[in-house]
Amino acid sequence: MGTSVVTSIHAAQDQPAVQLVDLTKSYGDYTAVHQLNLNIHRGEIFGLLGPNGAGKTTTILMMLGLTEPSSGQARICGFDPARNALKVKRRVGYLPDDIGFYEDRTALDNLIYTARLNGISIDEAKSRAEILLEKTGIVEHMHKKVGAFSRGMRQRLGLADVLIKNPEVIILDEPTLGIDPEGVRELLQLISSLSRDQGLTVLLSSHHLHQVQQICDRVGLFVQGKLIACGDIQSLSNQLNDEGSINIEVGTAVWTEALQASIAQIEGVLDIYRNPDDKGNEEYDLATIVCDRDLTSQIAETIIRSHANLVYLRRKDYGLDDIYHRYFERKGAR
Repeated sequence: MGTSVVTSIHAAQDQPAVQLVDLTKSYGDYTAVHQLNLNIHRGEIFGLLGPNGAGKTTTILMMLGLTEPSSGQARICGFDPARNALKVKRRVGYLPDDIGFYEDRTALDNLIYTARLNGISIDEAKSRAEILLEKTGIVEHMHKKVGAFSRGMRQRLGLADVLIKNPEVIILDEPTLGIDPEGVRELLQLISSLSRDQGLTVLLSSHHLHQVQQICDRVGLFVQGKLIACGDIQSLSNQLNDEGSINIEVGTAVWTEALQASIAQIEGVLDIYRNPDDKGNEEYDLATIVCDRDLTSQIAETIIRSHANLVYLRRKDYGLDDIYHRYFERKGAR
């Protein structure tokens, strides 16, 4: 193999699966997506998180070449979907929030039909379909008509449907909508394991914060057509601490003014917030201590010396729900 060929292969492997540069979509005076810049790495599960109407689906349609951007550019697996839509579609599987099947045909028939449309031979189509039905956990229903499927079973079949052509990237638009909690848990585990085992790049669009947090490597917060923050949960949490402050939650059986004064005297303690009615349970009072660095051990030592009976102590990190609402308040409402 020539040096130039090897170099081009490595370059393709290093290239992000998804590259969006100043991607913008306007409808008259209304801008649905505003100068979106985003890279999604190969093999990554990325969560595009935002309320309904934020521009998530419009972004996906531009990525698939189903609508043209007003300005900017998208590159999916190295191709511009506005100019090479078919090449993109061969490499990308798309699961909309409500996928359509032939209701009067079986799950197996539907998958074979999709495979044949993608130029796969009948024998290979049947083999792939059976393997995917096994992987998605509905192989025992392969001969059942899809019209009799539950919402959760349809979503599993939809996942098999987008995987039948061996895509490099799969895009899932609100895949858990209308599924019961246990079904959501199973579907998310399935998406995670398929991505890990097959090296798939996954873009998961959702407004369900907890679900996104469970499986995504990184998240992008999308509000009013703008990407206001992007990163993993820990980095986004750290970015919220503009002053570098750390919140430490404590619970004590007895909270006195003397104890509060002792904690306030610790060097690095910036503030103390306490609500006497805020109970972690019926046995202790909660307080939040704001510090300029991690003072967990010093705070614990002070409480123990004060004989206040320390029963709870933890450094508070922001969860995705906290992060989303804090960023929304700070940036999305501007």
